[in-house]
Amino acid sequence: MRAEGQAHIDRIEAALALVRQSLDWDRALRRLDELNARVEDPTLWDDPKEAEAVMRERRKLEAAIGTVREISSEMKDAVEFVEMGEAEGDEEVETEGLQTLARLAERADADKVQALLSGEADGMDTYLEIHAGAGGTESQDWAEMLLRMYARWAERKGFKVETVEYQSGEAAGIKSATLLLKGENAYGYAKTESGVHRLVRISPYDSSARRHTSFSSVWVYPVIDDSFEIDINPADLKIDTYRASGAGGQHVNTTDSAVRITHQPSGIVVASQVDRSQHKNRDIAMNMLKARLYEEEMRKREEAASAEHSAKSDIGWGHQIRSYVLQPYQMVKDLRTGVTSPTPDDVLDGALDPFISAALAQRVTGESVDVEDVE
Repeated sequence: MRAEGQAHIDRIEAALALVRQSLDWDRALRRLDELNARVEDPTLWDDPKEAEAVMRERRKLEAAIGTVREISSEMKDAVEFVEMGEAEGDEEVETEGLQTLARLAERADADKVQALLSGEADGMDTYLEIHAGAGGTESQDWAEMLLRMYARWAERKGFKVETVEYQSGEAAGIKSATLLLKGENAYGYAKTESGVHRLVRISPYDSSARRHTSFSSVWVYPVIDDSFEIDINPADLKIDTYRASGAGGQHVNTTDSAVRITHQPSGIVVASQVDRSQHKNRDIAMNMLKARLYEEEMRKREEAASAEHSAKSDIGWGHQIRSYVLQPYQMVKDLRTGVTSPTPDDVLDGALDPFISAALAQRVTGESVDVEDVE
């Protein structure tokens, strides 16, 4: 097998191994047998809600297991095809087999990402908050660059993007903003983006053209429905109203319709100015608060699991996850996975999938990588 073919095989096998690990393969096979037996039980449909949940889980497991088996079988056939072409000196047969392996490698990588989205909230819509760090105009401009980056990425994924909250900076950029991303697996894809993002560039706001370092924070949390019970004591809430501000148009109101809610025990603050009705903004902000509290609980569970598996990397809020260097050279580097890109313009235009895929895989494997930050 020539090097090109072996590279495709290694890529396919690595992707399938990760899928098996994420599924807990032996447990998944047993669970599918259980679900198949449950479907044969005529009493299942006595409870339609339970029946729908069983059927949904069964379809998801069948699809994941079936995909692994199908790709494995097709890879085996393609390898035999390549080896036959090599043995018989038939370059056309060998080339066809190599092309099949290349297609399977692309498919395996795509299916790998889908399989990694197995968390209980991964399929939900998501909120994505951006906050400028210290540094005034420079950091506020960086926060607005991140806002555009995530909006472009979401559009590439086919998600619907809505602005829930938008606070302009004093001279340029934004102090904060919250996007609502609607689409299949929106939270699952976006969840690894929570953390601190660092920008290094020659500041357009510095007349001396000096290099500046700026920081902005991103927080991602799922939109939860009524099936998630979150108890909130009204006495724990501080509710403020204010006049909406933003980039103009629908973001600007002439009344104090925007609502900010502070959950005092946790210090969590959420805000909504998407509607001209103060009452509706309050409802939206309350839903955001419930989602933040739910995400906080999930994060604590993950940290507890990480403590039991010391190899897992720290991906919590407040941790610097990525550096974007525009001068004196160009590079984007993920500080958790080591994934890099030499084209920051593409990344800032929404080309985030390689970073997201690697971070999702790292959550499954628990493997940490020693990565040095870029200067």
